[in-house]
Amino acid sequence: MSHPFPFRKVYGAAMILTAITLYGLLSALFGDGVWDELSWVALAIPLVVIAWKYSRATRRR
Repeated sequence: MSHPFPFRKVYGAAMILTAITLYGLLSALFGDGVWDELSWVALAIPLVVIAWKYSRATRRR
């Protein structure tokens, strides 16, 4: 019997963005050199997703 709201479907994107953000924070904290650039990229990804979703929501109005 399937559940009407599967866990992965509801929370999957949030969990992926959380993991990317955590990776970005930890690589900035513990790494140097190329790790700094990777942390910038990882921390920018959630911001890009937020901007993309916001722009899609405002276009629908």
